[in-house]
Amino acid sequence: MTIFDRLESEVQSYARSFPVTFDKAQGEHLYDTNGKQYIDFLAGAGTLNYGHNNPVLKQALVDYIMRDGITHGLDMHTLAKGDFLQAFNEHILAPRDMEYTFQFTGPTGTNAVEAALKLARKVTGRTSIVSFTNGFHGVTLGAVAATGNSHHRGGAGVALGDVNRMPYCGYYGRDADSLKMMDKLLSDPSSGVDLPAAMIVEPVQGEGGLNVANNDWLRGLEKLCRKHDILLIVDDIQAGCGRTGTFFSFETSGIKPDIITMSKSLSGYGLPFAIVLLRPDLDVWEPGEHNGTFRGNNHAFITAAAAIRHYWTDEKFAAEIVEKSAIVSHRFKKISDRYGVTKLQPKGRGMMQGLACADGETADEIGRACFERGLIIETCGNRGQVVKVFCPLTIEKAELMRGLDILTDAIAEVLSETVEKKAS
Repeated sequence: MTIFDRLESEVQSYARSFPVTFDKAQGEHLYDTNGKQYIDFLAGAGTLNYGHNNPVLKQALVDYIMRDGITHGLDMHTLAKGDFLQAFNEHILAPRDMEYTFQFTGPTGTNAVEAALKLARKVTGRTSIVSFTNGFHGVTLGAVAATGNSHHRGGAGVALGDVNRMPYCGYYGRDADSLKMMDKLLSDPSSGVDLPAAMIVEPVQGEGGLNVANNDWLRGLEKLCRKHDILLIVDDIQAGCGRTGTFFSFETSGIKPDIITMSKSLSGYGLPFAIVLLRPDLDVWEPGEHNGTFRGNNHAFITAAAAIRHYWTDEKFAAEIVEKSAIVSHRFKKISDRYGVTKLQPKGRGMMQGLACADGETADEIGRACFERGLIIETCGNRGQVVKVFCPLTIEKAELMRGLDILTDAIAEVLSETVEKKAS
């Protein structure tokens, strides 16, 4: 029995899928204590877009630590925070003609979501929120109320209210107009749906199964929010920071969210860091009204600013993501064509793509077969049926191809065994 078996809670989950002890990591690779190398198609669930121990970010952090730079500063002004604000505003917001006020929240995505929902309610004076089928926004009480997954909702232990669920893009099929349905419900005083403070949406649903909202639907949702005076919150925690090919996942739609939540790869180095970007006129907080001891991770400020300046001052990195995304899409189409779309359906966008299997058991078996071959990969979806490719955006093309080869071999093994079992 290991120290983990003796002392760690049963709540652990990833450790069950990858039952080894990891010791080192670099780029797109993880190494266990026996020195075995694994290709990482998990990337900290989207926290390591720039890979493990990225040398540019590591050097910036080491230099800062060695000069005794501020580690913890509550919400006080520090040079590191100012530098991050400058870099983000100059290289991310200004080129996209975006103007937002920054709120530094607690260090995780769910903290940012809690702050965004709370602010929306404060601004509008309304209590309810609209979230969407298969959405995932975190597991603290406010965020999990807006989360669709029954497994996570069941852990709350209390009633989860003040949230109305609406159908996500394509939920009822391609021919159903979910925006028209929502407009009808919001316009009818007897629908039973109260006018909400905000709608919170993921342009690509990561945990929900790599469901993609198309640009027309996102534009329609924004128009709907404007019509009914509802704030639009975009949760870009997992799909942001370049994961879909642009820094923000909603850029190609041209929408202008009222509030954006970010975390995951924001620090660039796997350090805890979350922010809420809000329209300046929505900044109605009283001093200290929403706070938290760790709302200013200065080490994360350093690595985040370094990541922005290294990767986002021109279009080169975005173009590389698009090129790698095309490689994944091409391979997934070939796999789907070989086995049939009912057995393996490509899903997602950019570098958050996956294959939807017939059921969660098949997806789990494929994940186990990948792990045995040296590939770390996870599943997602409402029944855990989607095998999810989420490698670092900086992955070398050769290693991306090698990882996809491993996945292809694992699929062949599992689906062949499934066919043989059915035949017998």
